[in-house]
Amino acid sequence: MSEQIQFQTTPEQAKDETFLRQKIKKELDLKNDDFIFKWKRRSIDARKRQIKINCSFTVYQNEEEIPQLDSFKPHNVSNARKVAIIGSGPAGLFAALRALEIGLKPVIFERGKDVRSRRRDLAVLNKDSILNGESNYCFGEGGAGTYSDGKLYTRSKKRGDIQKALEWFVEFGATDEILVDAHPHIGTNKLPQIIVKMRETIIEFGGEVHFDSKLTDILSENGQVTGVQINGEKEYAFEDLILATGHSARDIFEMIHQKGWELKPKAFALGVRIEHPQDLIDKIQYHGRLNDDFLPPASYSLVAQVNGRGVYSFCMCPGGIVAPCATQQGEVVTNGWSPSKRNNPYANSGIVVSVLPEDFDDRSDPFVCMNFQKSVEQKCWEVAGQTQKVPAQRLIDFIEGRKSKDLPKSSYQPGLTSVDLNEVLPQNIGDSLREAFKEFGKKMNGFLTNEAILHAPESRTSSPIQIPRTETLEHPDVSGLYPCAEGAGYAGGIISAAIDGMKCINMIAEKRTSEV
Repeated sequence: MSEQIQFQTTPEQAKDETFLRQKIKKELDLKNDDFIFKWKRRSIDARKRQIKINCSFTVYQNEEEIPQLDSFKPHNVSNARKVAIIGSGPAGLFAALRALEIGLKPVIFERGKDVRSRRRDLAVLNKDSILNGESNYCFGEGGAGTYSDGKLYTRSKKRGDIQKALEWFVEFGATDEILVDAHPHIGTNKLPQIIVKMRETIIEFGGEVHFDSKLTDILSENGQVTGVQINGEKEYAFEDLILATGHSARDIFEMIHQKGWELKPKAFALGVRIEHPQDLIDKIQYHGRLNDDFLPPASYSLVAQVNGRGVYSFCMCPGGIVAPCATQQGEVVTNGWSPSKRNNPYANSGIVVSVLPEDFDDRSDPFVCMNFQKSVEQKCWEVAGQTQKVPAQRLIDFIEGRKSKDLPKSSYQPGLTSVDLNEVLPQNIGDSLREAFKEFGKKMNGFLTNEAILHAPESRTSSPIQIPRTETLEHPDVSGLYPCAEGAGYAGGIISAAIDGMKCINMIAEKRTSEV
């Protein structure tokens, strides 16, 4: 027999097993200590000076009742029907893992390199500002998620089985804390090993994973997918193709457009990545208390409406690093990540402004939002001296419209170039950011400080293009093509992308079963 119990404790009490046991015993009026309790959910309530931990437990009277993780059950699919999966990000990997479960053979084609080789390219990018267009923070094994923090929180509660996706991460090496925390996080230092184990499992059970294998054409006849062309030469026959290429594979959008298949412009968001000292954010959020053995580095979530337009924090990284995330020469892009311990001295977050197709005259052009995104990234490249240095400015200086005389130390390794971002960012973006920062300063006393530094641009928040799909998740113009996850405009993070990958595989299996 199991029971559920919820209560609040201090941060210190939440880490005291003896206290928790006695508290549960008293609350449930248990007669002896012969019970086992497991965390179900944990979150921080820091709204008041006395910080509380919201605790939720499942209590078991019998050890045999404790459920065991047994959610991943692969089959050997060496001789099964093949499904092409383009991209090895969370959508592609989870589609492949789900394929193993239901008896389809996944064949992954990844334009970038494996995790280990990819890490070397990132080191060169950070140290020497040399960008590999096929192996960077966006392209390569694990996709953008591998080196963008490993945050697993999603608001997409209705999109699929979130618990299943989280349990799969645990089975492949993540700590089971992600099943408990309200905002689960793996960490960029730990996620690569998990990704590698997923790949090894896919191969072990008969799937295939091909690196340095760029999709250069989708083959079709009479509105039906017939195969793929890789690296401009080799062709493979497939009737089902999951397109999980991520939000930065602009060449894929151009390929689809050239074929006359439908694309749509899609709203996204663009702005800057702000970095504060982590101690400052801790003091603000924890009412003067620094993070310690009982509280994690503090995070924040901010939103404002400026002239009817949303401005909000995005991908907030406590104890994190600002990283260069361009995918080709001639552009500058920033993003952020944190290691598992979130123990770096800085906190960073995107602060972005909504950009809509309706903002532009030619809203019928599917590339209108993407072209705007590119123009900002290219301007930042020019302003930064045609390098991966990032245009930067102190926060108060930005609000007051003056170039910073000097810049504080930043976690952004390629370096900074002092500019007035009001002259770099589009006017509507700059105006919205300035007003939003003033609002954020009212919500978080101390947020407005010249110790905070803005890095520009934060521009890859989501895909600026949507690849349409029908109720069967196929593209309306070509049967067997399954636009998937972030790159197609149907997800917004690791978990929602993973879920969408599984949904696409489920739909393929359902379709093929009905044909028998």
